Amino acid sequence: MKIEEIKTLLKQTKEEDLELRLEELRADERPGVAKLVVQYEKKLEKYKKELERLEQMCSYERKYPETSVICGIDEVGRGPLAGPVVTCAVVLPRDCRILYINDSKKLSEKKREELYEIIMKEALAVNLGMESPKVIDEINILQATLSAMKKAIMGLNIKPDVVLADAVTIPGIPCSQEAIIKGDAKSMSIAAASIVAKVTRDRMMEEYDKLYPQYDFASNKGYGTKKHIQALQEYGPCPIHRYSFIGNLI
Repeated sequence: MKIEEIKTLLKQTKEEDLELRLEELRADERPGVAKLVVQYEKKLEKYKKELERLEQMCSYERKYPETSVICGIDEVGRGPLAGPVVTCAVVLPRDCRILYINDSKKLSEKKREELYEIIMKEALAVNLGMESPKVIDEINILQATLSAMKKAIMGLNIKPDVVLADAVTIPGIPCSQEAIIKGDAKSMSIAAASIVAKVTRDRMMEEYDKLYPQYDFASNKGYGTKKHIQALQEYGPCPIHRYSFIGNLI
């Protein structure tokens, strides 16, 4: 096989099949092939480290019996000046391992979009819960977040036995729960919920940008950037602003 053909073959090889492919090529003494083997051995090592990280991210899930239905829950949008708070509840298969899943804040927009599609395909159940800016103003952001989380959990088409949450305890849900500090970086279930919530809310804010383009929601997603605050001071608030968040700005 020509070196260019080997290069194409390696490029097309799935990460889980890479070790076997490299084993076949190590006997090839051509310098060009040896260089490719070294290059893809680094990729293989990165893959193995990722598998180890994923196993660590499933350590909370493994604490519970195999028969337990485990749900991860997370929120996005507690800090913005505008838009809803969005929560997501996700139930993944117990043997599910999604490469490069992580806290949504640690991922690029492109990677979040890619992982969103995988999560939606792999998950046994996904449900969103939201509360509007009006509700946030009425009951405060913490209570609105907890309310949205309860909605997400109660609306799942599979009843969870255990809920893993990112550093909060959710009142009024009929199952056990565990609050994990920085859970979106420590639990695959919570990370999956984090990604779906983030992608969902970002898409919503991009749609709101079409209605209220002066605030630059497509870029700032409702957070208090300099341009957003300047627009608030020039145009005043729009219907999706949180009045309890912007009193000292206008």
